[in-house]
Amino acid sequence: MSTLRVTAEVLTVHPHPNADALELAQVGLYRAVVAKGIYKTGDVAVYIPEQAVLPLALVEELGLTGRLAGGNADRVKAVRLRGELSQGLVCRPAALAGTDLARAAAEGTDFAETLGISKWVPPIPPTMDGEVEAAPDLLPWVDIENLQRYPDVFEPGEPVVLTEKLHGTACLLTFHAEDGRVQVTSKGFGAKGLALREDPRNLYWRAVHGHGLAGVAERLAKRLGARRVGLFGEVYGSGVQDLAYGADARSETVGYALFDVSAEIDGQVRWLDPEAVIDAGEVAFVPRLYSGPYALGTVLALATGRETVSGRETHLREGVVIRPATERYSPVTGGRAIAKAVSPAYLTRKGGTEFE
Repeated sequence: MSTLRVTAEVLTVHPHPNADALELAQVGLYRAVVAKGIYKTGDVAVYIPEQAVLPLALVEELGLTGRLAGGNADRVKAVRLRGELSQGLVCRPAALAGTDLARAAAEGTDFAETLGISKWVPPIPPTMDGEVEAAPDLLPWVDIENLQRYPDVFEPGEPVVLTEKLHGTACLLTFHAEDGRVQVTSKGFGAKGLALREDPRNLYWRAVHGHGLAGVAERLAKRLGARRVGLFGEVYGSGVQDLAYGADARSETVGYALFDVSAEIDGQVRWLDPEAVIDAGEVAFVPRLYSGPYALGTVLALATGRETVSGRETHLREGVVIRPATERYSPVTGGRAIAKAVSPAYLTRKGGTEFE
């Protein structure tokens, strides 16, 4: 899940192909449907991204009462309006009247707190919940930003790898070589420095035992001479999310695919390509869809279509994760050079679940 920032942005305005009274305001690669004539190219307005939860007063001010997602009709979600995908809201809230939005755009000011906007936190089903304990020495995962919001993360022609993004729940394992401890957590609990106590009923621990992940991490720690090893994988199947990839998470062995590895070596935490450091057959990897020069068109084309995990194209693809062939820092994200591109069909599917 990406971070939530509510910022002022310079707009590029396009005509709406199917509606005379509407236009498309572009922010990065996102486009939001707006009323015609309010904005022109070069104007600055506030952009509220998907997964933002708005205070009801702001919902009413924007004329969106009863039109947003969630039980309280207060959450921003991607929708199609007259056939065009609209992602996020473009507006000029009254609370920011008198604010120099052009300066705020240049400085990257975050207005989320000022406007009372928070990030939506998905519910935790009982199988993904459990007793937790403090775990300050976990190897943490990082949020993946959306390429459409940050299109300059990669340079044209830069060697990259694209892997399929799976719609499950992230299982984070940290193995400690000094004493053999294994800590298991979810993305949500891990972000709070908490680990799940071992429980045979818990989905993440079932995945760890069912796929022998502790042994995978231990062997890798020995090969690398690492003090800690982190395995980051997606748990999936019926009972996890609405996209199941032909697996059943209620069975003894749930679906699992590894998407990232980190290791603390000589006091430094490094991110590693799973397929480069783990032997084939030890664990399933997320499907690798492309390796080659970066091109936006290639990424967006591969973000759509049918999934490849099941081998039967059971349902639509969620999207792709893009990373450089050689791990590097990104001044655009202020951290790892890694991003995601999500399929429009996935965003607007009916009956979708978005558990943590």
